[in-house]
Amino acid sequence: MESSPCDTSAARRLLRGYYFITDHRLTRQGIERDTIDALRSGVTVVQYRRKEGPSRLLYQEARELRALTHGACFLVNDRVDIAMACGADGVHIGQSDLPTAVARKLLGPGSILGVTVRSVEEARLAEAAGADYVGVGAIFGTSTKEDAGPPVGLELLREIRRAIRLPITAIGGITLENAPAVIAAGAQMVCAISAVVADPRPAEAAQRFQNLFASK
Repeated sequence: MESSPCDTSAARRLLRGYYFITDHRLTRQGIERDTIDALRSGVTVVQYRRKEGPSRLLYQEARELRALTHGACFLVNDRVDIAMACGADGVHIGQSDLPTAVARKLLGPGSILGVTVRSVEEARLAEAAGADYVGVGAIFGTSTKEDAGPPVGLELLREIRRAIRLPITAIGGITLENAPAVIAAGAQMVCAISAVVADPRPAEAAQRFQNLFASK
């Protein structure tokens, strides 16, 4: 993997606050502009997410975002190869992607590895296999992620928080109104995609979510 602007220990310390994920379908101004606005609001974690398209396109877009995210933790969704090729700080994988232990072996110990989980058992397995954080969701119902599955609710989030020591990012149906309850249930990070990138003023929307963590 190419050298990254963040060393591993520094990148792990950035796993907090509003977790920004790009969405090329919902964006009003393009994923680069969205990323710049998110970073200006104080966001410290950026994930590049595109589920379809040729690998060359994904690589080019990821490289462009990598160049913007100096000082932030830059992750690529699903694609370990793209993450390694563009010099990302790490990758976020789901249960249908490479096994966590295999992804960790490919990435090596110097990269951030996030894993989506939907049960306490999956969270424990991810921690044991070398994940740096887990993503839990969908917490509430959402139409943004087609593969999100039925909502898991706040109680499961609390159970996972009690079961593991890793940071947790919560995703799925999260709004400014319900985000405080999600944070209280144990999430160190929250992701709200449509509530930010589909907003007429995405920078201000990201800032409002980031402000929820100001006293944390």
